[in-house]
Amino acid sequence: MSDIQIRLLSANEALAAIPSLAEVLSDCVEGGASVGFMQPYPPEAALAYWRGVAEAVAGGETLLMVAEVAGRILGTVQVGVAQMPNQPHRGDLKKLLVHRDARGKGLARRLMDAVEREAATRGKTLLVLDTATGSDAEAIYPRLGWERVGVIPDYAMWPEGGLCATTFFYKRIAA
Repeated sequence: MSDIQIRLLSANEALAAIPSLAEVLSDCVEGGASVGFMQPYPPEAALAYWRGVAEAVAGGETLLMVAEVAGRILGTVQVGVAQMPNQPHRGDLKKLLVHRDARGKGLARRLMDAVEREAATRGKTLLVLDTATGSDAEAIYPRLGWERVGVIPDYAMWPEGGLCATTFFYKRIAA
């Protein structure tokens, strides 16, 4: 798709994008994504979460990348870059989200490529993430070069209820 734009948001852009980001998060949770929230999860429930993300962007703690298709935000991913003093080389990948309307168009791959490049420019050489075991998301990461570390049973809950295991991954990136 030639009308896909991937970009890093500033703090002001993140604030302005909150309604669109809330729609993406709501859609993913309503579609069964285990990303920390329970159903029902309407867009207005996600506003406070995204305000916190915008604050973390403003504080230099988080990188927030979005995928826009024809000017509409349909995907996002974050990297937590503020780490403890003994971990300046590491970042935590968070909330790779693609709206159900845009799945299968390569947005996840493009978001991940872009955020990995941006993290590398910030001196990060190792990224880590966790995702619900057995989820559609779990299958994406090995295809993008991520190494599976292991599984913790009963780590979280599916958004509709019931415990789920979580799989941890890491990826070395060039700084």
